[in-house]
Formats: sequence, C-alpha cells, structure tokens
Amino acid sequence: MTTKTYGQYCGVARALELVGERWALLIVRDLLVGPKRYTDLRAGLPKIPTNVLATRLKELEQAGLVERRILPRPSGAIVYELTSYGADLEDVVLALGRWGARSLGELRPDEIITPDILVMALRSTFRPSRLKAKYELHFGDITIHALIDADNLTVDVGSLEGAVVLEAFAPIAPLLTGEVDGATALKSGLLKTSGTAKDVDRFAAAFPIGPPT
Repeated sequence: MTTKTYGQYCGVARALELVGERWALLIVRDLLVGPKRYTDLRAGLPKIPTNVLATRLKELEQAGLVERRILPRPSGAIVYELTSYGADLEDVVLALGRWGARSLGELRPDEIITPDILVMALRSTFRPSRLKAKYELHFGDITIHALIDADNLTVDVGSLEGAVVLEAFAPIAPLLTGEVDGATALKSGLLKTSGTAKDVDRFAAAFPIGPPT
C-alpha cells in the first residue's frame, strides 16, 4: 500500500490511499476484463513506465486487491488477477467510466483504444431494457461483441455469430450522446453496418452517454 496518507478517518480517503495513485485504477480496469500477464498490462498501458507498473502491481498486491497465479502447463505463465476484494471495485470503475465518458470529446493524437477499453466502455454505459440483440463492433483491428438479453449484458473480445456488425471509422461518442442518429452516422461515414439505421439506433440506446460537457 502507498505510504501517502490523508490523515482522515474516511472511506473515501482510505480508498484513495489504496487506488488513488496514478495508473492504479487503469490497471484495475484492465484486470476487470480478465487476468493479464505483465506484458499484457504493459501493452495495454503503453505510456506507463515499467518501474511504475511494477510498483503499482506490488502496491495492489500488498493491499489485497491483486494476486499472482501461475497458469497450468504448457503455458506456465504468471498472470495478475483481481481478488474478490479487488473485484468489488467494478461498480466504482464502471460508474467512473460512465461519468468520464461525458468529457471524452475528440480522440487526441497521442491516445489509443484497446480491446479492454472498448469492453469496459460498453459495460459502463449499458442501460438495461427489453432489447434482445447481438452486436459486433469493429474499430480498426479490434473486434468485440455484445450480447444483450434485456437486463443482462455479455461483452467480450472477438466475433459473435449472427450479430449485427458495426464498423466504426472514428470514435462513436457523437452517436452515443445523441448528437447524431443512426441514419446520420451511416450517411456521414462515421460507421457502416450489416444491419439498418434502426439497428444502429437500438445500439446507441443500449449504450448511452450523458450529455456532452
């Protein structure tokens, strides 16, 4: 655990002592998608210095949020995964992602999008409804899919048979904030789909972002 304290007997202060250091919550975000090798975490967080990643992982382990596990043979690789205590941060991370999405704006030149980012983006903005649908989202060389069954959502990396394909050519925040509708998004070239404009509208309604700041 970090030695930096706030001198306050407060749950928020204690939480920040555990995960308030830079990069800590982004490591937790990626581990919420699944266990990761050190190299996987490094690839998903390319701007983190290697010594900082090692330090953050050590701090998270000492705090009881992360543990190491050796995969069965023939892999034998060491992976990091969240403990049950660490996994309890899911609602916090999803709520923070949902709130922060309102300030995304344009993609900055030095910013990347990873499969884990997209998976967590859909999980954080999902709005339960009566919708039952399958979507496959392509962004560059990244493919993820979402299976929606009313209140239940399953999101993972890869394709999904029978899904409506959405191929995005730029971040689709304008669609999810309601700035543009499905027909406009398709006409403008923001994305293309194997379905219809109504399918795109249903997708946007399932993963809405609050009004842009």
